[in-house]
Amino acid sequence: MTLSGDQQRRAAGTSGGRRCQGCGTALAADNTARLCSKCHREQRDQLRTPPVQLRNEFFETDEFRAAFESQHIGKVFKAYRNHPRHLQLFGKALNQELLGRWLGLTQAQVSKLENGKPEQNLETLRNYAKILHLPQHLLWFDFPGQSRLRFQHLSVGQRLNSGDSRPSGLITPEARDELLVVNTGMDTLELLRRVRASAIDSSTIDALDITVEQLCCDYPHADARQLMATGKEWLGKMTELLDNRLTLGQHREVLTKAGMLALLVGCLEYDVGDARAAEATRRMAIELGKEAGDPGIVGWAHEMLAWFHLTAGNYRAVIPAAESGALAAPSHSVAVQLYGQQAKAYARMGMTEEVHKALDAGSELLGRLPFPDRPDNHFVVDPDKWDFYAMDTYRLVGEDQLAQRNAEEVMRRSVNSEGVPTAPMRIAEAQLTLAVIAARRGDVDEATALGIQALQNGRQSRPTLLMVSAELEHELDTYGANAGADFREMFADIKRTQ
Repeated sequence: MTLSGDQQRRAAGTSGGRRCQGCGTALAADNTARLCSKCHREQRDQLRTPPVQLRNEFFETDEFRAAFESQHIGKVFKAYRNHPRHLQLFGKALNQELLGRWLGLTQAQVSKLENGKPEQNLETLRNYAKILHLPQHLLWFDFPGQSRLRFQHLSVGQRLNSGDSRPSGLITPEARDELLVVNTGMDTLELLRRVRASAIDSSTIDALDITVEQLCCDYPHADARQLMATGKEWLGKMTELLDNRLTLGQHREVLTKAGMLALLVGCLEYDVGDARAAEATRRMAIELGKEAGDPGIVGWAHEMLAWFHLTAGNYRAVIPAAESGALAAPSHSVAVQLYGQQAKAYARMGMTEEVHKALDAGSELLGRLPFPDRPDNHFVVDPDKWDFYAMDTYRLVGEDQLAQRNAEEVMRRSVNSEGVPTAPMRIAEAQLTLAVIAARRGDVDEATALGIQALQNGRQSRPTLLMVSAELEHELDTYGANAGADFREMFADIKRTQ
């Protein structure tokens, strides 16, 4: 029996010529939307969290200017939802329901905020601004632990004339002093004087907390050896302080700060290739965490071990290390990253089903956790960091379209509004991911160029860089020993460098 054209189309399950506006594939007969299910899922994933590190130009619209000048957060919401970028990307404005999901509100609550009286609660305003990543210099309120004073006192011309051309998106040692002064009334020298004199009070503890947290926030972009030296110096002071007479509460606080510094120093030691020192410092961190009764520190110490095993090629050892960390801190954000480390290990072992189980578990836990106050802190996990982990696993299991999408998002979100890289290590791995994908589709020149860019990034984690670069080298092997010669030569030089 011969089927008619309509019957053939129905049998094939297609919609008689209608095609997805995203990828061009034929739409199923029962799909009345503009997109296929895969493109719809990817578009939905793009809107799972608000985009981070939008450039200043995004906020330079008449609607935004008027909204910020009105000091009415609801008008800022409306300007955000109706931004031309959203119209261009998605064909329509963002709706109130979607914005509400980001903010933890109902559609009715968003509508009330947009059309009612201005919100006055400072903590609520800060929370909304952090979730939407609104630029601090446009806001009419400050954040605790941060200062808008720097670079507001001086014009751009004054900064350049004084030789101070540092990007405002990165915290310098001088800026750390300003954070301390603004929040505690003391600078680093005064803090050191108090520590040496064991003059510990609530202000000193607050100053220590700000100092340690800022050092952890400097990790993604600061020079590894300089930051390691600073971290070791402060760690030494914390351990000396523990020998002095402290109250029980002060003792626990100092232990916690020392534990965080040990985690930071251990990560930096591993980044520069000193695995033996890193393991010793990691063990110190786990003991400090246990003594302080801080499950988060204990969890991160296990996460470091999982990372060490992963980059050393001991993939099976990653799983129990991650499980131990998740058991120690099941409701902390480190547990999310531990699922990510498991996913990376499973991907390298070819266990695709386990990869997706780990990713689903991590994503589910992340959705239950509050958005972190300082997402730039290395020892917290936010949606951007999770997308970075997912990028790695997608690349490994061959889901190139998802890997490319995540890599491009990682690169976009790792640059601040002034074009300054805030997470060069993430950028390097994203470039290597795009290079691997280019090699798989036969574009050796693009793969080579992207690989070279990744290797030239200043801030590097040596073990991770070597691991992912080896994947690109393996892909280039497909095209012969001379394919990507410039990348291979540079990679060989890095491997020889100790």
